[in-house]
Amino acid sequence: MTGKIFGKTREGNTVTKYTLTNQNGMEAEIMDLGATVVSLKVPDRQGERRDVVLGYDTPQEYQEHTCYFGAVIGRNANRISQGKIVLDGKEYRLEQNDNENNLHSGSRGFHAVIWEVEKVSENSLTLCCESRDGEQDFPGNMTARVTYTLTDENELAIAYEAMTDKTTVANFTNHSYFNLSGHDSGCMEGQELMILASYYTPVVDAKAIPTGEIASVSGTPMDFRKMKKIGRDIGADFQQLVFAGGYDHNYALDKADGSMQHAARAKSEESGICMDVYTDCVGIQLYAGNFIGKQKGKAGASYDSRHAFCLETQYFPNAVNEKSFRSPVLRTGETYRSTTKYCFFVER
Repeated sequence: MTGKIFGKTREGNTVTKYTLTNQNGMEAEIMDLGATVVSLKVPDRQGERRDVVLGYDTPQEYQEHTCYFGAVIGRNANRISQGKIVLDGKEYRLEQNDNENNLHSGSRGFHAVIWEVEKVSENSLTLCCESRDGEQDFPGNMTARVTYTLTDENELAIAYEAMTDKTTVANFTNHSYFNLSGHDSGCMEGQELMILASYYTPVVDAKAIPTGEIASVSGTPMDFRKMKKIGRDIGADFQQLVFAGGYDHNYALDKADGSMQHAARAKSEESGICMDVYTDCVGIQLYAGNFIGKQKGKAGASYDSRHAFCLETQYFPNAVNEKSFRSPVLRTGETYRSTTKYCFFVER
Protein backbone atom coordinates (compact mmCIF):
# COMPACT_ATOMS: atom_id res chain seq x y z
CA MET A 1 0.00 0.00 0.00
CA THR A 2 1.32 3.40 -0.97
CA GLY A 3 -0.26 6.85 -0.80
CA LYS A 4 0.64 10.12 -2.51
CA ILE A 5 -0.84 13.54 -3.13
CA PHE A 6 -3.11 13.47 -6.18
CA GLY A 7 -3.85 17.18 -6.24
CA LYS A 8 -6.27 19.72 -4.78
CA THR A 9 -9.99 20.29 -5.13
CA ARG A 10 -11.27 23.61 -6.44
CA GLU A 11 -11.88 24.51 -2.76
CA GLY A 12 -8.17 23.96 -2.06
CA ASN A 13 -8.47 20.68 -0.15
CA THR A 14 -5.72 18.10 -0.60
CA VAL A 15 -6.70 14.80 -2.26
CA THR A 16 -4.63 11.66 -1.70
CA LYS A 17 -4.45 8.62 -3.98
CA TYR A 18 -3.67 5.14 -2.63
CA THR A 19 -2.27 2.23 -4.64
CA LEU A 20 -3.09 -1.42 -4.03
CA THR A 21 -1.07 -4.11 -5.81
CA ASN A 22 -1.01 -7.91 -5.91
CA GLN A 23 1.56 -10.54 -6.83
CA ASN A 24 0.20 -10.84 -10.40
CA GLY A 25 0.95 -7.25 -11.37
CA MET A 26 -2.61 -6.00 -11.00
CA GLU A 27 -2.95 -2.51 -9.53
CA ALA A 28 -5.85 -0.42 -8.22
CA GLU A 29 -5.61 3.29 -7.45
CA ILE A 30 -8.21 4.76 -5.07
CA MET A 31 -8.50 8.43 -4.12
CA ASP A 32 -10.20 9.74 -1.00
CA LEU A 33 -12.35 12.20 -2.98
CA GLY A 34 -15.51 10.17 -3.54
CA ALA A 35 -13.67 6.99 -2.45
CA THR A 36 -13.08 6.78 -6.19
CA VAL A 37 -11.41 4.09 -8.30
CA VAL A 38 -9.03 6.23 -10.38
CA SER A 39 -7.36 3.40 -12.28
CA LEU A 40 -7.47 -0.39 -12.46
CA LYS A 41 -4.57 -2.00 -14.30
CA VAL A 42 -5.02 -5.61 -15.37
CA PRO A 43 -2.60 -7.86 -17.33
CA ASP A 44 -3.82 -8.75 -20.84
CA ARG A 45 -3.09 -11.99 -22.72
CA GLN A 46 0.44 -10.75 -23.52
CA GLY A 47 1.06 -9.90 -19.88
CA GLU A 48 0.96 -6.16 -20.56
CA ARG A 49 -1.06 -4.12 -18.08
CA ARG A 50 -4.07 -2.19 -19.35
CA ASP A 51 -6.01 0.39 -17.37
CA VAL A 52 -9.62 -0.76 -17.80
CA VAL A 53 -11.55 2.11 -16.14
CA LEU A 54 -12.19 5.65 -17.32
CA GLY A 55 -10.96 8.57 -15.22
CA TYR A 56 -9.20 11.92 -15.03
CA ASP A 57 -5.77 13.25 -14.13
CA THR A 58 -6.82 15.77 -11.46
CA PRO A 59 -9.40 16.05 -8.64
CA GLN A 60 -10.87 19.19 -10.19
CA GLU A 61 -11.73 17.35 -13.40
CA TYR A 62 -13.71 14.85 -11.33
CA GLN A 63 -15.58 17.77 -9.74
CA GLU A 64 -16.29 19.47 -13.06
CA HIS A 65 -17.84 16.48 -14.83
CA THR A 66 -21.06 14.61 -14.08
CA CYS A 67 -20.22 11.06 -15.20
CA TYR A 68 -19.30 9.90 -11.65
CA PHE A 69 -16.25 8.01 -13.01
CA GLY A 70 -15.24 5.38 -10.43
CA ALA A 71 -17.00 7.00 -7.46
CA VAL A 72 -18.88 5.48 -4.55
CA ILE A 73 -22.52 6.54 -4.88
CA GLY A 74 -24.70 7.08 -1.82
CA ARG A 75 -26.75 7.44 0.23
CA ASN A 76 -28.86 6.29 -2.68
CA ALA A 77 -27.66 5.03 -6.04
CA ASN A 78 -29.74 5.63 -9.16
CA ARG A 79 -32.99 7.59 -9.35
CA ILE A 80 -35.74 8.60 -6.95
CA SER A 81 -38.93 9.80 -8.62
CA GLN A 82 -39.56 13.55 -8.31
CA GLY A 83 -36.90 13.74 -5.58
CA LYS A 84 -39.46 12.75 -2.98
CA ILE A 85 -39.51 10.04 -0.29
CA VAL A 86 -41.69 9.25 2.72
CA LEU A 87 -40.08 7.66 5.79
CA ASP A 88 -41.97 6.97 9.03
CA GLY A 89 -44.85 9.06 7.74
CA LYS A 90 -42.75 12.15 7.00
CA GLU A 91 -42.07 13.45 3.50
CA TYR A 92 -38.54 14.51 2.53
CA ARG A 93 -37.73 16.59 -0.54
CA LEU A 94 -34.44 15.77 -2.26
CA GLU A 95 -32.45 17.70 -4.83
CA GLN A 96 -33.97 17.30 -8.31
CA ASN A 97 -30.83 17.05 -10.40
CA ASP A 98 -32.02 14.80 -13.25
CA ASN A 99 -35.27 15.36 -15.16
CA GLU A 100 -37.13 16.37 -11.97
CA ASN A 101 -35.74 13.28 -10.24
CA ASN A 102 -32.97 12.79 -7.71
CA LEU A 103 -30.02 10.98 -9.30
CA HIS A 104 -27.19 9.45 -7.25
CA SER A 105 -28.16 11.53 -4.18
CA GLY A 106 -27.66 14.90 -5.86
CA SER A 107 -24.67 17.21 -6.00
CA ARG A 108 -23.70 16.58 -2.36
CA GLY A 109 -23.61 12.79 -2.57
CA PHE A 110 -20.77 10.55 -1.40
CA HIS A 111 -19.00 11.10 -4.74
CA ALA A 112 -18.46 14.77 -3.85
CA VAL A 113 -16.88 14.50 -0.38
CA ILE A 114 -13.40 13.60 0.84
CA TRP A 115 -13.55 10.38 2.82
CA GLU A 116 -11.36 9.73 5.86
CA VAL A 117 -8.87 6.88 5.56
CA GLU A 118 -9.65 4.70 8.54
CA LYS A 119 -7.59 1.56 8.00
CA VAL A 120 -4.88 0.37 5.63
CA SER A 121 -3.23 -2.99 5.22
CA GLU A 122 -1.06 -4.72 2.67
CA ASN A 123 -3.88 -5.26 0.21
CA SER A 124 -6.89 -3.29 1.48
CA LEU A 125 -8.08 0.23 2.21
CA THR A 126 -11.03 1.28 4.39
CA LEU A 127 -12.50 4.78 4.05
CA CYS A 128 -15.16 6.37 6.25
CA CYS A 129 -17.70 9.12 5.63
CA GLU A 130 -19.76 10.84 8.33
CA SER A 131 -22.92 12.08 6.63
CA ARG A 132 -24.84 14.55 8.79
CA ASP A 133 -28.60 14.60 9.26
CA GLY A 134 -30.07 16.43 6.25
CA GLU A 135 -26.74 16.76 4.48
CA GLN A 136 -28.09 15.26 1.23
CA ASP A 137 -31.66 16.06 2.28
CA PHE A 138 -31.90 12.52 3.69
CA PRO A 139 -32.71 12.14 7.40
CA GLY A 140 -30.33 10.76 10.02
CA ASN A 141 -26.67 10.98 10.90
CA MET A 142 -25.07 8.17 8.91
CA THR A 143 -21.64 6.59 9.31
CA ALA A 144 -20.67 4.92 6.05
CA ARG A 145 -17.62 2.80 5.27
CA VAL A 146 -16.22 1.27 2.12
CA THR A 147 -13.37 -1.26 2.03
CA TYR A 148 -11.46 -1.99 -1.16
CA THR A 149 -9.50 -5.26 -1.19
CA LEU A 150 -7.28 -6.42 -4.04
CA THR A 151 -6.63 -10.16 -3.83
CA ASP A 152 -4.00 -12.37 -5.42
CA GLU A 153 -6.87 -13.98 -7.35
CA ASN A 154 -7.19 -10.68 -9.28
CA GLU A 155 -10.39 -9.69 -7.49
CA LEU A 156 -11.24 -6.13 -6.55
CA ALA A 157 -13.74 -6.56 -3.72
CA ILE A 158 -15.81 -3.57 -2.58
CA ALA A 159 -17.54 -3.96 0.80
CA TYR A 160 -19.97 -1.34 2.11
CA GLU A 161 -21.27 -0.78 5.62
CA ALA A 162 -23.50 1.89 7.16
CA MET A 163 -25.39 2.76 10.34
CA THR A 164 -27.85 5.54 11.11
CA ASP A 165 -29.51 7.22 14.09
CA LYS A 166 -32.78 7.82 12.20
CA THR A 167 -34.70 5.93 9.53
CA THR A 168 -33.08 6.67 6.18
CA VAL A 169 -32.08 5.15 2.82
CA ALA A 170 -28.94 3.04 2.25
CA ASN A 171 -28.26 1.90 -1.30
CA PHE A 172 -24.61 2.22 -2.31
CA THR A 173 -22.80 1.32 -5.52
CA ASN A 174 -19.56 1.95 -7.37
CA HIS A 175 -19.78 3.84 -10.66
CA SER A 176 -16.70 2.58 -12.50
CA TYR A 177 -16.84 2.72 -16.29
CA PHE A 178 -15.17 -0.35 -17.79
CA ASN A 179 -13.49 -0.83 -21.15
CA LEU A 180 -11.70 -4.18 -21.13
CA SER A 181 -9.56 -3.23 -24.11
CA GLY A 182 -8.23 -0.24 -22.14
CA HIS A 183 -9.70 3.08 -21.08
CA ASP A 184 -8.21 4.80 -24.14
CA SER A 185 -9.27 2.22 -26.75
CA GLY A 186 -12.46 3.87 -27.98
CA CYS A 187 -15.87 2.30 -28.57
CA MET A 188 -16.66 -0.79 -26.47
CA GLU A 189 -19.71 -1.99 -28.39
CA GLY A 190 -17.77 -4.97 -29.77
CA GLN A 191 -17.05 -6.30 -26.28
CA GLU A 192 -19.21 -9.15 -25.04
CA LEU A 193 -21.47 -9.24 -22.01
CA MET A 194 -23.61 -11.71 -20.12
CA ILE A 195 -26.00 -10.78 -17.28
CA LEU A 196 -27.53 -13.58 -15.25
CA ALA A 197 -30.98 -12.05 -15.09
CA SER A 198 -34.20 -13.30 -16.65
CA TYR A 199 -36.04 -10.08 -15.77
CA TYR A 200 -35.48 -6.33 -15.83
CA THR A 201 -37.38 -3.25 -14.68
CA PRO A 202 -38.85 -1.29 -17.62
CA VAL A 203 -39.03 2.49 -17.32
CA VAL A 204 -41.99 4.78 -17.91
CA ASP A 205 -40.26 7.17 -20.30
CA ALA A 206 -36.95 8.96 -20.94
CA LYS A 207 -36.88 10.12 -17.30
CA ALA A 208 -35.92 6.50 -16.48
CA ILE A 209 -38.19 5.83 -13.51
CA PRO A 210 -39.34 2.18 -13.41
CA THR A 211 -42.99 1.37 -14.00
CA GLY A 212 -42.97 -1.08 -11.07
CA GLU A 213 -43.20 -4.05 -13.43
CA ILE A 214 -40.55 -6.77 -13.41
CA ALA A 215 -40.58 -7.87 -17.07
CA SER A 216 -39.08 -10.86 -18.84
CA VAL A 217 -36.07 -10.24 -21.09
CA SER A 218 -37.07 -13.21 -23.26
CA GLY A 219 -37.49 -12.33 -26.91
CA THR A 220 -36.27 -8.74 -26.43
CA PRO A 221 -32.99 -6.86 -27.03
CA MET A 222 -32.67 -6.69 -23.23
CA ASP A 223 -31.70 -10.38 -23.07
CA PHE A 224 -28.06 -10.88 -22.02
CA ARG A 225 -28.44 -14.36 -20.55
CA LYS A 226 -25.92 -15.60 -23.12
CA MET A 227 -22.75 -13.76 -24.10
CA LYS A 228 -23.35 -11.25 -26.88
CA LYS A 229 -21.73 -8.08 -28.12
CA ILE A 230 -23.00 -5.06 -26.20
CA GLY A 231 -23.64 -3.22 -29.45
CA ARG A 232 -25.47 -6.03 -31.21
CA ASP A 233 -28.97 -4.89 -30.29
CA ILE A 234 -28.27 -1.47 -28.80
CA GLY A 235 -29.80 0.38 -31.76
CA ALA A 236 -32.88 -1.83 -32.03
CA ASP A 237 -36.28 -0.25 -32.54
CA PHE A 238 -37.36 -1.17 -29.02
CA GLN A 239 -39.11 1.43 -26.90
CA GLN A 240 -37.00 0.90 -23.78
CA LEU A 241 -33.77 1.45 -25.74
CA VAL A 242 -35.23 4.50 -27.44
CA PHE A 243 -36.14 6.01 -24.06
CA ALA A 244 -32.57 5.66 -22.71
CA GLY A 245 -30.59 6.17 -25.91
CA GLY A 246 -29.28 2.61 -25.46
CA TYR A 247 -28.90 0.43 -22.39
CA ASP A 248 -29.44 2.18 -19.06
CA HIS A 249 -31.60 -0.34 -17.24
CA ASN A 250 -31.75 -2.29 -14.02
CA TYR A 251 -31.69 -6.08 -14.20
CA ALA A 252 -33.34 -8.22 -11.52
CA LEU A 253 -30.72 -10.85 -10.77
CA ASP A 254 -31.89 -14.46 -10.85
CA LYS A 255 -30.49 -15.33 -7.45
CA ALA A 256 -31.37 -12.57 -5.00
CA ASP A 257 -31.37 -14.19 -1.57
CA GLY A 258 -28.63 -12.02 -0.04
CA SER A 259 -25.81 -14.48 -0.75
CA MET A 260 -22.98 -13.85 -3.18
CA GLN A 261 -23.99 -14.68 -6.73
CA HIS A 262 -22.44 -14.62 -10.15
CA ALA A 263 -24.17 -11.61 -11.71
CA ALA A 264 -22.36 -10.85 -14.96
CA ARG A 265 -19.41 -11.58 -17.23
CA ALA A 266 -17.76 -9.25 -19.74
CA LYS A 267 -15.00 -9.93 -22.25
CA SER A 268 -12.72 -8.14 -24.71
CA GLU A 269 -11.64 -10.40 -27.55
CA GLU A 270 -8.93 -7.89 -28.45
CA SER A 271 -7.14 -7.87 -25.08
CA GLY A 272 -8.27 -11.26 -23.79
CA ILE A 273 -9.30 -9.59 -20.52
CA CYS A 274 -12.48 -10.99 -18.96
CA MET A 275 -14.36 -9.73 -15.90
CA ASP A 276 -16.80 -11.59 -13.68
CA VAL A 277 -19.08 -9.65 -11.33
CA TYR A 278 -20.25 -11.23 -8.07
CA THR A 279 -22.62 -9.49 -5.67
CA ASP A 280 -25.13 -9.99 -2.87
CA CYS A 281 -27.37 -7.25 -4.30
CA VAL A 282 -30.77 -7.83 -5.90
CA GLY A 283 -30.11 -5.73 -9.00
CA ILE A 284 -27.46 -4.55 -11.41
CA GLN A 285 -27.67 -1.49 -13.67
CA LEU A 286 -26.24 -1.84 -17.16
CA TYR A 287 -25.29 1.59 -18.47
CA ALA A 288 -23.69 1.64 -21.90
CA GLY A 289 -22.16 5.11 -21.52
CA ASN A 290 -24.77 6.64 -23.82
CA PHE A 291 -24.12 10.18 -22.60
CA ILE A 292 -20.40 10.30 -21.78
CA GLY A 293 -19.92 12.83 -24.58
CA LYS A 294 -16.67 14.07 -26.06
CA GLN A 295 -14.14 14.84 -23.34
CA LYS A 296 -10.50 14.43 -22.36
CA GLY A 297 -9.64 11.65 -19.95
CA LYS A 298 -6.50 10.32 -18.28
CA ALA A 299 -3.19 11.00 -20.03
CA GLY A 300 -4.97 12.94 -22.78
CA ALA A 301 -7.20 10.04 -23.83
CA SER A 302 -10.21 10.95 -25.95
CA TYR A 303 -13.47 9.72 -24.43
CA ASP A 304 -16.89 9.72 -26.05
CA SER A 305 -20.28 8.08 -25.68
CA ARG A 306 -20.23 4.25 -25.65
CA HIS A 307 -16.52 4.17 -24.85
CA ALA A 308 -17.22 2.24 -21.62
CA PHE A 309 -19.98 0.42 -19.76
CA CYS A 310 -21.06 0.33 -16.12
CA LEU A 311 -22.32 -2.63 -14.09
CA GLU A 312 -23.68 -0.99 -10.93
CA THR A 313 -24.90 -3.38 -8.24
CA GLN A 314 -27.83 -1.96 -6.29
CA TYR A 315 -31.38 -2.00 -5.02
CA PHE A 316 -33.77 -1.31 -7.88
CA PRO A 317 -34.19 2.35 -8.98
CA ASN A 318 -36.85 4.25 -6.99
CA ALA A 319 -37.15 1.23 -4.68
CA VAL A 320 -37.83 3.51 -1.68
CA ASN A 321 -41.12 4.54 -3.35
CA GLU A 322 -42.06 1.31 -5.11
CA LYS A 323 -43.74 -1.21 -2.82
CA SER A 324 -43.20 -4.13 -5.21
CA PHE A 325 -39.39 -3.69 -5.00
CA ARG A 326 -37.05 -4.80 -2.20
CA SER A 327 -36.77 -1.88 0.24
CA PRO A 328 -33.52 0.08 0.75
CA VAL A 329 -34.75 1.61 4.01
CA LEU A 330 -32.27 1.44 6.91
CA ARG A 331 -33.51 1.87 10.47
CA THR A 332 -31.83 2.69 13.76
CA GLY A 333 -30.07 -0.35 15.19
CA GLU A 334 -29.67 -2.00 11.78
CA THR A 335 -26.43 -2.23 9.79
CA TYR A 336 -26.39 -1.97 6.03
CA ARG A 337 -23.87 -4.33 4.44
CA SER A 338 -23.20 -5.16 0.82
CA THR A 339 -20.29 -6.61 -1.13
CA THR A 340 -19.47 -6.67 -4.84
CA LYS A 341 -16.44 -8.28 -6.48
CA TYR A 342 -15.00 -7.51 -9.89
CA CYS A 343 -12.87 -10.54 -10.80
CA PHE A 344 -10.44 -10.51 -13.72
CA PHE A 345 -8.88 -13.28 -15.78
CA VAL A 346 -7.45 -13.77 -19.26
CA GLU A 347 -8.90 -15.90 -22.01
CA ARG A 348 -6.13 -17.03 -24.38
